[in-house]
Amino acid sequence: MIRCENLSKSFRRARVLDGINLDIALGERIALIGSNGAGKTTLIRCLLGEYVHDGLVTIDGRSPRQERTKVLGAIGFVPQLPPPLKMPVGQLIEFSASLSGADPRQIDAIAGRLGLAVDDIRARPFIKLSGGMKQKLLIAIALGRDAKLLIMDEPAANLDPEARKIFFDLLAERQESATMIISSHRIDEVAALVNRVIEMDLGKVVLDDKVADDVSLSGRFACRLVARRADAALAKALTAWQFTADTAGLVWQGEVAGPDRLRFIGMISRYVALISDLNLAEILGADEAAALQGGRAKDALLAVADGETVQ
Repeated sequence: MIRCENLSKSFRRARVLDGINLDIALGERIALIGSNGAGKTTLIRCLLGEYVHDGLVTIDGRSPRQERTKVLGAIGFVPQLPPPLKMPVGQLIEFSASLSGADPRQIDAIAGRLGLAVDDIRARPFIKLSGGMKQKLLIAIALGRDAKLLIMDEPAANLDPEARKIFFDLLAERQESATMIISSHRIDEVAALVNRVIEMDLGKVVLDDKVADDVSLSGRFACRLVARRADAALAKALTAWQFTADTAGLVWQGEVAGPDRLRFIGMISRYVALISDLNLAEILGADEAAALQGGRAKDALLAVADGETVQ
């Protein structure tokens, strides 16, 4: 899907990309990590055809620099910083859809799933939206087209927990048909989203490793938390994750998206002194539950055959 051969880029005398060689297949979910100045943004801009560079870059066999219109039509891009666009939201959706042959109604529908009612803001300038609203709209525009490549720079940074769950569901719907590159400064923010990690430093790839791919993007974990005492800060944090409490404010229950479980644990660790019990259990679908039950039955039969006592 993506090929970089000896990709190099310099600004004046500073070498920003230094001989990058990468092959990325359809369906891979890449965490592109590294500190500021590592070259992540420059690599992304080369993939988007924004820079003249040395070496070869192709996306689905096409050069993003020489065939930019055709290549960009098949890319969904979510920037880290929203552009300062003054055009109305409705005009932005129509314009973005026309560039890729997408249906504007599909963009509206995805925005709605993320909790953004486009009809209420259609006449409002994009620049006047809140940070979260801008992020939801940019995600909807990126996912509203038939993109084989999704490039996202800190895509869920401004999303509330409920919108993050929906965002992960939307990615799950595309994971078989699209390649995803998710740029981040921190691996713990994206570890559960990806199946390959590429780390950059000083314009070079210093790590390229496959990671475990056993967590569904659409997975859910049921969480039950028991607090030692009622606490306003803990209550505020859990309420932001859509958790509900008993009347005493001690027993909290809710759901956490599978890819967000590390982020949730990181958040809750700040209140560890207040927590007496915490349980996270994966919510299985009907097919998964049947398969698990079948596996247990098979194990029991094997144990009986071996003369073991089965409880």
